[in-house]
Amino acid sequence: MKAKTRKNILIAAGYSAVLIGGLWLGPKLVRENQNSKNGSFLSFGLSGRSSKVEKVIRIINENYVDSVKLDTVENMAIQEILKHLDPHSAYLAPEDAQLLSDDLEGNFNGIGIEYYILNDTLLITSVKQGGPAYKAGIKHGDKILAINKKPVAGIRVTSRHIVDQIRGKRGSAVELLVKRDTTRKSFSMLRDRIIVSSIDAAYMLTGQSAYIKISKFGARTDEDFHTSLVKLKKQGMKNLVLDLRDNGGGYLNSATALADEFLADQELIVYTQGLHEPRTDYFASSKGDFENGKLVVLIDENTASASEIIAGAVQDLERGTIIGRRSFGKGLVQEQFDFGDGSALNLTIARYYTASGRSIQKSYKKGNDAYYSEVKDRYRNGELSSNGKTLGDSLYNKSKTYTTKSGKVLYGGGGIMPDIYIPVDTTGYTDLYYELSAKGILNDVLYNHLLRQNQVYQSTDELIQNFRLSDQDIKKLIQMAAKRNIKAGETQFSSSRKEIETQLRALLARYHFGDEGFYKVLNSGDQAINRSLEVLKDPSHVMGY
Repeated sequence: MKAKTRKNILIAAGYSAVLIGGLWLGPKLVRENQNSKNGSFLSFGLSGRSSKVEKVIRIINENYVDSVKLDTVENMAIQEILKHLDPHSAYLAPEDAQLLSDDLEGNFNGIGIEYYILNDTLLITSVKQGGPAYKAGIKHGDKILAINKKPVAGIRVTSRHIVDQIRGKRGSAVELLVKRDTTRKSFSMLRDRIIVSSIDAAYMLTGQSAYIKISKFGARTDEDFHTSLVKLKKQGMKNLVLDLRDNGGGYLNSATALADEFLADQELIVYTQGLHEPRTDYFASSKGDFENGKLVVLIDENTASASEIIAGAVQDLERGTIIGRRSFGKGLVQEQFDFGDGSALNLTIARYYTASGRSIQKSYKKGNDAYYSEVKDRYRNGELSSNGKTLGDSLYNKSKTYTTKSGKVLYGGGGIMPDIYIPVDTTGYTDLYYELSAKGILNDVLYNHLLRQNQVYQSTDELIQNFRLSDQDIKKLIQMAAKRNIKAGETQFSSSRKEIETQLRALLARYHFGDEGFYKVLNSGDQAINRSLEVLKDPSHVMGY
């Protein structure tokens, strides 16, 4: 596979949207040959001339009536410039650039715990086996009272503050004061490299069909995928459902490496091209680990960028069947330019095109706000409901057509339209349900009520079979919701009871059995999963249709 000497970044949202949404949808790109790319942003002049922006900053510094933080003024100027380019060019402050790097590189220096902030207390929900916290004796369910003798319980703390306290230099010491049941105890440990997989779940759906959920395309994704594939093949896997729903993207090279696992030697996966970037083709090699089995790829409106490269290649080359809803529609490539202070500029340098030559980038002519609210528009105009495919098709530019290997007609712009459309299931997903989820009340019910019942489950299957909400559980939920100013009676809750129960069952499974347990619960009644299994079982179904 032909690849550049640098990594490229494919993200689903501008950085401000990432922070607002709380989703790490974008990775950090590291230029491997940085040379003269480091330094202050404002030292960038044209033909050696000092820029007007730099002059304005200097004039403000020397003449303004009040004191001004130059860093703040610089950042504002940078953001204003980028706002007029495209929705995905973005400036990253040093701490944000580092967090994104940690997320996509798949490792960071920490102690190996996950936590939930419950009533101003850090409740440990997961301890990574073999990590520093695990070796020190920390258990999930412990409550952190202090980090390095600094209290973190009973005061309002942010996730950023906790990350700053827990992560640090490899080999440096961390001391946690925790409460376990009624006792308090201090644990000391040394920070170490924590490996984080981009594979959320990998398990057998049936005797021959497996499921793999990928959350992002990081530096380790292809390696993690290969490890999962080996495990699943030993269990009898012949067919695969690859879930890319809610996958916001990642490294370009990681996406092409994964696509290579499915495609035959020398098939074109994708190509990139820009004004200052000559066309670069990415071809499959002869080393794919899953070139022959039946393949289904699941996508939705939050499937973006690097994920769309996979879906586009599979669809164009008719390697598998795409099931779900129209993808986000992000077809721009960013390169990261690093500055000496640790901040960075992610600048759009190229567009990518699928094997058939189509760009799936949706329009951003109406501005960034309209661009990011476009997915919400799909809900409002009914695209995501039962007639969604018809509405989605109408949004494409049909003046120029593209074709798959066998001649099936495709259109560019606006994302990837699936071969089989699965509308959003709105039954029971009421405004009340979404408010309970958004305000974290379902998590509060889990940790403050359900876990205190001390019910023991030996497996996810047992939990799926036996967990049910009692009337008393619902009354407790109503009470907890009322304390958060959500006033609704049992009648209103009854319309969403099934969905609330499923989500709580999934959260309980995640607490006991990790992310795989979570997805096993959700997938047990998932329409897209059920349709995927029908396709895989149907001997007459032609992949790509």
